[in-house]
Amino acid sequence: MSNEYIPVISREALQDKVFVLAGGSTGIGAALFEILGQNGAYVVVGDVNENGASIAKQLCTEYPSTIESKPRAIFMKSDVSDYDENIKLFETALKIYGRVDHAIANAGISEVGNWFHPDLTRESVKERPTTKVLDIDLIGYAYFARIAAVYLKENRPVNADRSLTLVSSCAGFKDTPGMFIYTAAKHGVLGLMRSLRPYLPVTHNIRVNTVSPWFTLSSITTGVQGQWKQAGLPVNEGLDVAKVMAGIAADGMSNGKNMYVAGKRAWETEEGLLRTEPQWLGEIPSAWLEKGQAVLGDGTKWIDKP
Repeated sequence: MSNEYIPVISREALQDKVFVLAGGSTGIGAALFEILGQNGAYVVVGDVNENGASIAKQLCTEYPSTIESKPRAIFMKSDVSDYDENIKLFETALKIYGRVDHAIANAGISEVGNWFHPDLTRESVKERPTTKVLDIDLIGYAYFARIAAVYLKENRPVNADRSLTLVSSCAGFKDTPGMFIYTAAKHGVLGLMRSLRPYLPVTHNIRVNTVSPWFTLSSITTGVQGQWKQAGLPVNEGLDVAKVMAGIAADGMSNGKNMYVAGKRAWETEEGLLRTEPQWLGEIPSAWLEKGQAVLGDGTKWIDKP
């Protein structure tokens, strides 16, 4: 059974902290952008949608920084699938604020086209499909995480908390019909977190977690919202998910967690999955797997050097 996660967001925990946020112009990201600014954090947001510029301007007006050279919020037009643009995002934060405390990857798109359309023929299948969903929803996140791991170490006081949060989806652990490449990408994001959770705390002293929203009201879900409501199913508002993301940054403890957000509530899924492994995998293979994981350790003894 999963444990419910109730985020606690205090101004004390977020005040003067520096955040880099990929994807903060609409929906969940916009709600998070506002939460952070309202609680005294400094936020550098990158997004291809320039609506984030108006949010940044509003936060700077309503919650002005006490230091003129350090605005409450900065918006940069940025594509998470572009490695160099990710670098610029973090470089800007470091140059203006002197450090990065928390990094959150929230940018993303939904399924584009149908890779497995039943009308595909031997001729039409020769046309290479778009990889845009993978480029943004998985490769972009790997870029962001790699760069974040470096910048989160810069100018860091002893024992200062640092965290990396990656947004996956219910599609990251559950089959989602019709969203083939999106589902593969979001499974990849969850896998990236799982591979980093024993590693980054040891090598970089950085916490890493994922947030996996279920149905959330947004432009992505417009096409099915009517059917969803008719079925009486629960929905999230962007703010509900944003609160969980802010709570992870604020709690200073969570590592290796996956917060599933549904119906305005959140549950941590990883602990229950690991605890019940002997039941769903079997006691013998689970015992073998545990010994094998112990041999692999945190990866520092055998992983390739850069």
